[in-house]
Amino acid sequence: MKFLDQLLTAHQNNHSMLCVGLDPEPRRFPLKWRGDSHRIFEFCAEIVNATSDVVMAYKPQIAYFSSHKAEAQLERLIQHIREVAPHVPIILDAKRGDIGSTAEQYAIEAFERYGADALTLSPFMGFDSIAPYLKYHDKGAFLLCRTSNPGGDDLQNQRLANVKGEPHLYEHIANLAHGPWNTNGQLGLVVGATYPNEIERVRAFAPHLPLLIPGIGAQGGDAQATVKAAKSDAKARVIVTSSRAIIYASDGEDFAKAARAEALQTRALLQKALEAA
Repeated sequence: MKFLDQLLTAHQNNHSMLCVGLDPEPRRFPLKWRGDSHRIFEFCAEIVNATSDVVMAYKPQIAYFSSHKAEAQLERLIQHIREVAPHVPIILDAKRGDIGSTAEQYAIEAFERYGADALTLSPFMGFDSIAPYLKYHDKGAFLLCRTSNPGGDDLQNQRLANVKGEPHLYEHIANLAHGPWNTNGQLGLVVGATYPNEIERVRAFAPHLPLLIPGIGAQGGDAQATVKAAKSDAKARVIVTSSRAIIYASDGEDFAKAARAEALQTRALLQKALEAA
């Protein structure tokens, strides 16, 4: 099944636009596991068990695993998601950006070693840094476009003098992703919830691409403004991520139950925003 079809299936089955980010920090684990990096799989697996019928996707952030030498736990976690929630796609958040044979190796890592359904990428080295991933015709790739961090202005919001109709770099990226770069039909864009006006501009350039939108929850993005700006005529094209607000909803024995409650509340908030959009 192609990645976009997986998104649609999860959206329809779970009535959700919510993507839960899996960013395990052992120092924030429940007291019984606090500081123990060997419990990364158990912690994330409990979150998955509690939310598998609530989400549209999961997004493990690779640095939170590799920094603790927990790559094997990530492999095990992805396999667990496959067993518990086979209809929910997995987006590996790695933000890779390199060319040639190195990009080919990163693609093997993401899609063959870990078995992810999609990957986040940096587009700033051009199309030849994206092309190796697009050879996997059923896999998705999300290009960083207009990110939620304040430093995104340093490059993404810079004006272009030589591209007509696309005054900013992030708009040019959106247009490339919607057009000549989308050779496998599975490209998407990463846009931050903290910039709803820019999301609206991105949607104008890329009316049908899936948008992966971090910034709801702990980062303070406005759900209603975000969904309104990102809404598309194509179904399952808005994926709103929340990580810390959900997975660290409690540091007690009830952490998984609390994560489920927060995920349900966030899903309902997003659905309400969609109905009002």
